[in-house]
Amino acid sequence: MAMQANNLKIAYIGGGSRIWAWNLMADLAQAEDMSGKVYLYDIDFQAAKNNEIIGNNIQKEKWEYKAVETIGEALTDADFVVISILPGTFDEMEHDVHLPEEYGIYQSVGDSVGPGGIIRSLRCVPMMEDIGYAIKDYCPDAWVLNYTNPMTLCVDALYHAFPKIKAYGCCHEVYEVKDILRKALKDILDIDTKSRDDIKIQLTGINHFTWITEARYKDIDIYPVYKKFAEKYYETGYNFKHENNHLNNCWRQLELVKFDLFMKYGYIAAAGDRHLAEFCPGDWYLSDPQSVLDWGFALTPVSWRKDYLKERIEKSGRLVRGEEEFDLSPTGEEGVKQMRAILGLEDLITNVNIPNRGQITNLPMGAVVETNSIFSANSVTPVVAGDIPKSIYPLISRESGNQQLLMEAIAERSLDKAFLAFVNDPLVRLSREKAREMFDRMVAATSEYLTMYK
Repeated sequence: MAMQANNLKIAYIGGGSRIWAWNLMADLAQAEDMSGKVYLYDIDFQAAKNNEIIGNNIQKEKWEYKAVETIGEALTDADFVVISILPGTFDEMEHDVHLPEEYGIYQSVGDSVGPGGIIRSLRCVPMMEDIGYAIKDYCPDAWVLNYTNPMTLCVDALYHAFPKIKAYGCCHEVYEVKDILRKALKDILDIDTKSRDDIKIQLTGINHFTWITEARYKDIDIYPVYKKFAEKYYETGYNFKHENNHLNNCWRQLELVKFDLFMKYGYIAAAGDRHLAEFCPGDWYLSDPQSVLDWGFALTPVSWRKDYLKERIEKSGRLVRGEEEFDLSPTGEEGVKQMRAILGLEDLITNVNIPNRGQITNLPMGAVVETNSIFSANSVTPVVAGDIPKSIYPLISRESGNQQLLMEAIAERSLDKAFLAFVNDPLVRLSREKAREMFDRMVAATSEYLTMYK
């Protein structure tokens, strides 16, 4: 008889989510060996209530969804905690992303690094610390899955609040790059692979600036294949996702940044071009809107995010009223697979973000890094990646160090120290005086969320 994990309790912080919560619902519906209750907590209670209705319409016999008004009720005795929150609103994010454009600084995402990612961190980290304290009080033995960006700082904040927490950060960027490696095998060697799980990789770095140092398919070393693939498409780009790469689509990316970084450094960058560009000096890929187009990706305006949110709210209403059928297709995310492995239902090796325990030997202990980890019964054990290769070490170590400085500044609630991280960022190509002016304006624009700072 197959093993079962029943009567589970999953707490969802940000349970009104109209993307990640729906992904969880779809993937839980595929997990035939799990059942239980999902408690939905959100500062927008009505959004959580809508998700309660949507979730219970899917399969109430297996998973019961319940919206609750307090974080304590959601967390008490939870087996798993899922976190996906928006720190502030898209109005704040609009300042994060677009105010720097007045200074000639462009950001393709603006949620992890760059001036926008740093200001977002000032808002987000105290919120994540509060969640960490609550987990310590209500469910200290729970496993915690974070989807919120800035990923590195969010995971660091959870451990800062509760050092014994069992938390890790989930990011799907690496999954998509494994799919690109599958495309390379097909394009260069005419080899079809069944799924991305057939691609075995070694991984090192930090979130959204992760690098593949080894890649194999069965007995085939993928590195020479990828080299030919990158050389073949270096001028034109590769339309990996045709529907997402229309010229005017704000999610457009033709993998040219990946190819260029591979040509420069000899290693495969394992994130989307929109993220990778923000970790590099600003005059490489983000010097102006035209250069962004020339490099085959796009700036994502916050106005698009606002319009998309309206669409999702409307979709939520249709799902609540039963006017639209919920899509139960597998999402490709691995959160539920990770839960199954922690429950002892399967073994899994996948990439996650956790503090460095020696898995990357030339970054500081405790710095949050992204490598493979082995998931097994009640265990997540990082896979040793060794030293980051010397050619890419300066790029990664600089940003990792800056993230640690920013975390220290936020822990001390010091805006002056946070400015040091801000002016260090490779996108901030300004004099110190101009950088301070921009920093102060950005802080003022989100001051409602920064009242705890000195």
